[in-house]
Amino acid sequence: MASLLSLPALKFTLLNTDTQTKARVGLLETDHGVIETPIFMPVGTAGTVKAVHQRELKEDVKAQIILGNTYHLYLRPGLNVLKNAGGLHKFNGWDKPILTDSGGYQIFSLANNRKLTEEGATFKSHIDGSKHFFSPESVMDIERTIGADIIMAFDECTPYPCDYNYAKKSLGLTHRWLDRCVDRFTTTEPHYGYNQELFPIVQGSVFKDLRIESSEFIASKNCFGNAIGGLSVGEPAEDMYAMTEVVTDILPKEKPRYLMGVGTPMNILESIALGIDMFDCVMPTRNARHGLLFTQNGIINIRNEKWKNDFSPLDENGTTFADTSYSKAYLRHLIVCDEILAAQIATVHNLGFYIWLVKEARKRIVDGSFREWKNKMVIQMAQRL
Repeated sequence: MASLLSLPALKFTLLNTDTQTKARVGLLETDHGVIETPIFMPVGTAGTVKAVHQRELKEDVKAQIILGNTYHLYLRPGLNVLKNAGGLHKFNGWDKPILTDSGGYQIFSLANNRKLTEEGATFKSHIDGSKHFFSPESVMDIERTIGADIIMAFDECTPYPCDYNYAKKSLGLTHRWLDRCVDRFTTTEPHYGYNQELFPIVQGSVFKDLRIESSEFIASKNCFGNAIGGLSVGEPAEDMYAMTEVVTDILPKEKPRYLMGVGTPMNILESIALGIDMFDCVMPTRNARHGLLFTQNGIINIRNEKWKNDFSPLDENGTTFADTSYSKAYLRHLIVCDEILAAQIATVHNLGFYIWLVKEARKRIVDGSFREWKNKMVIQMAQRL
């Protein structure tokens, strides 16, 4: 086992800040590579980004970091397999950075199959109904074994809507759990010879005072970076933006900020303007498998009859990320025929578009045109074509 003290710490450097918004450009350096922020992270729930080869993620999508999910990886393939493989990087062949969430969102979405106590969460597997228990300490141990570069603290993701008293009680539990996560994390070492860093998670639902309280508590932990959870769970977009702004005004400016589970291309640009650096969402992959494509000009439902004889590229502004020989008509044909290739082409396109979007945002922040470009794009991309 490598000594924690002998490993170089991850590093985050702010390079530029927009003068008209709170948007920032930065570099997040890990032992598996450098991440340019703002960044979108494709979701690889069970150790794979659905329908995409690792080669395509690197060469076509140009992903810099992907996610794994602690709950799902714990259940399958299981910790023994991951440990014997040498961690998730070795297991799935992805040699760039990985972030794992704590599994809290998945557990708490199993409302009828879990029991929450001060000690942790008892839950039943969605696979076979077997009973399991997660505590802050065990989740830190599990994430050490999975071996992601960035790991998330164990928290309760409050549902929306929820009443104030429930949100306040839940927040207290999340904060007490965080103390236990930090204790476990700082008294254990990484398994595979490279460093890991812990991100705590701000909660508080849509209540401003709770978000302020949580932001101040999370900031006081002085972790490498910080995350914002419990948003994009059904609340109006205006509430999500308002809570995000409250939090980013408090979280340290010199540390990366991760808005979990967000979202649409429009959500991402608006949140970048509020000072968010990192995003993830299943939307580009899930929608791709149902034939919904994101483009600069708007959203395409490729199943519609109108695309049957349209032989133009998927995104006519030149941001087609699958092979440009694939036209709208051809992809529609594959989707209608339930061909596996359809999901692959559409997923590469959507992920590539998201990665292009944050790359363009970085460029616009640097050259000073971000706000004007963002305001145009959020209208343009929301159109249904």
